[in-house]
Amino acid sequence: MNIEIKTTSVEPIRHTFSHTRRRFGDKPASRYQEASFDLESARNFHYRPLWQPDKLLNDPSRTAVVMADWYTVSDPRQFYYGPYVQTRAKMQENAEHDFVFCEKRNLLAGLDPHSREQIARLLLPLRHAEMGANMNNSGIAADGFGTSVTQMHMFHAMDRLAIAQHLSRIGLMLEDDGLALLAQAKQQWLEDPAWQGVRRYVEDSLVIKDWFELTLAQNLVSDGLLYPLLFGKFDEQLSAAGHGQVGMLTEFMRLWFGETQRWVDALVKTVAAESPANRELLERWIATWRGRALEALAPLAAIGPGHEALQAVDNEFGSRLKKLGLTGAAA
Repeated sequence: MNIEIKTTSVEPIRHTFSHTRRRFGDKPASRYQEASFDLESARNFHYRPLWQPDKLLNDPSRTAVVMADWYTVSDPRQFYYGPYVQTRAKMQENAEHDFVFCEKRNLLAGLDPHSREQIARLLLPLRHAEMGANMNNSGIAADGFGTSVTQMHMFHAMDRLAIAQHLSRIGLMLEDDGLALLAQAKQQWLEDPAWQGVRRYVEDSLVIKDWFELTLAQNLVSDGLLYPLLFGKFDEQLSAAGHGQVGMLTEFMRLWFGETQRWVDALVKTVAAESPANRELLERWIATWRGRALEALAPLAAIGPGHEALQAVDNEFGSRLKKLGLTGAAA
């Protein structure tokens, strides 16, 4: 008896889902493309929002910025839920190791009183600003258009909760009665003259109606100046004073900022390149909020790394804007 073995290949009728086939062609799509593009409903709504009856549920007119296709904005990190969670889990594991290391060896006990006071005054009240950033990015995720845009802001909102918790944990480690120190930080946020500029900036940002102006005010301008100042220049100041152990507890923030500014830059660069009208609008918004942010951060710079450090941060921010095709002029 002869046995003849044959192979048969079956050609699939289609190679991907309909929504990715329409955009990218009938070829296998990446997981990021499947989870990010053309998922948001754009027609066949049953009702308009009761709180905003002049708009659709997903309405591109919630911003003055005009894009022919919001899905031209994509995340250079290729984050959808899976890789985002995996990346943050690894970062959190490393941060947890650093916190446990400092706690076991009581490394913060070696801080001199002046440095301890600076850390308590400059870093701990910042957790309230992080909660404002969480609310802002949650609002952008609700009002924005296009899944590739809104999911980046939702991930960003969750990150701000983590950073607020890390700052709270630093406060708990600074003194035996860390809860009293955190309560004091709240009063500084509410009453300390040095923090009132930042507090006003945060509270004013909470009522910005145009979601793209809000992402510029929060994620580009505020973060672009505050993070290099308080987690960069201030950390350098502490290290020069022999307190580099504090940098272990704020490493998460520096790594996070370096990673997330990539998608912020990609968003701004794509929108600015869409049309001269968009670029003019972005220039005006950035100039306004940049001037306000510098004014708000000046008292904090005076407490910590100094006005020269703030000027250096602003110069670096101006160079960053020019790479995005913007002039970077402050109001």
